Amino acid sequence: MKSLYNLSIHLMIFGMKVFSLFDSKTKKGVRGRKESLKIVREKIQGQKVLWMHAASLGEYEQGLPVLEKLKEQFPEHKTLVTFFSPSGYENVKKRKQIADAICYLPFDRKKDVKEFVSTFDTEIFFTVKYDYWYNLLEELKNRGTKNYVISALFYEHQVFFESYGKWFAKQLQKNIDWFFHQTIKSLALAKKIGLTNSTVSGDTRFDRVKQFHDRDNHLEFIEEFKANQKLIVLGSSWQAEEDIAQVLVKKLPETKIVIAPHDLHRVPHLKSLFPNAILYSSLQNSQTPDFSNSQILIIDSIGKLSKLYSYADLAVVGGGFHSAGLHNILEAAVYGVPVIFGNQYKKNPEADALIEAKGGKSFDDFVVASAFITEVIKKDFQTEGEEKSYLKEMSEKAFEFVNSQPNSTEIIVKKILS
Repeated sequence: MKSLYNLSIHLMIFGMKVFSLFDSKTKKGVRGRKESLKIVREKIQGQKVLWMHAASLGEYEQGLPVLEKLKEQFPEHKTLVTFFSPSGYENVKKRKQIADAICYLPFDRKKDVKEFVSTFDTEIFFTVKYDYWYNLLEELKNRGTKNYVISALFYEHQVFFESYGKWFAKQLQKNIDWFFHQTIKSLALAKKIGLTNSTVSGDTRFDRVKQFHDRDNHLEFIEEFKANQKLIVLGSSWQAEEDIAQVLVKKLPETKIVIAPHDLHRVPHLKSLFPNAILYSSLQNSQTPDFSNSQILIIDSIGKLSKLYSYADLAVVGGGFHSAGLHNILEAAVYGVPVIFGNQYKKNPEADALIEAKGGKSFDDFVVASAFITEVIKKDFQTEGEEKSYLKEMSEKAFEFVNSQPNSTEIIVKKILS
């Protein structure tokens, strides 16, 4: 099976190189990996290192609280963050952040991994959720590194639970020191395949978004745009969420709408859909912009969404109406913002939990979602005196849901240091 795994890695590399001829995102990943060894040699060669690996941006946000706490315990160690996906790497490298070195994870060929890992001395390595690279894990373990998985999430259709998956489970048994699971169900599934070195610690994303709540969330111009009206934020939007926006513009003319697309390449399309919309970038050159006749604001830059949610009365979070997968709903819920999303979220147990807590709702299609949003906003306008509207109830439930969660980071770090 190991030979087949190595063959699959070579086939994946070949496929990515071919696809990179037609796809700019894949091209960035292929080219970026050629720089990874150079980056670690320049930044952390010969140093003791705390290493976090994240598949993409969501996993990075999930793992960051743990990396920050470990850095407090090992202040002399360098920190390394690696990514598989360009969407994570390209976003994070532009930020002010904790890592001494950020790069793409090399392809999981034994020779490449060995050369990369031998450049520095990894004290602690952790991967987030379920991004496993077996040659890497084996090489680190052979060098005496402590390997962990945080916010681990096992589900029934992973390779480990197939007839041919025993080799993969055995590699994790051999090379992972401890699994910190998001859910009881994930723990139970892991134990079925012999991964008994496991505990439930919860989801570190709750810790991360609680940090968001406590910071300064001011964004220039947003308060002026909202004025005294209700504000709906469509975050990480795709086509379905844009369809919702088109309905809401007609049904709720007194409500303000902010659209932050998942991909900035969609901005021209959004501008064609909403020709009277204002681009956020255009406000930078205006001393006193006039928003009185503007219902829609399009965010045409990255890094603002988690602060935007703090201004919202309701959020529509993208990705759940198709196979791309639901984006982070907790970034909105932490501010007590009710969250609406599509029903394709099998890898997001927090979505079911938020629905159960009555702080969010899921819908099969954009038509029904649009009708629900229209109804709750209109009813909120009609609520008088001390009567509590359904929107207000959802808001309170969302806030309670996030802020009642345990401090997963504290649980994880305590175990790692024990």
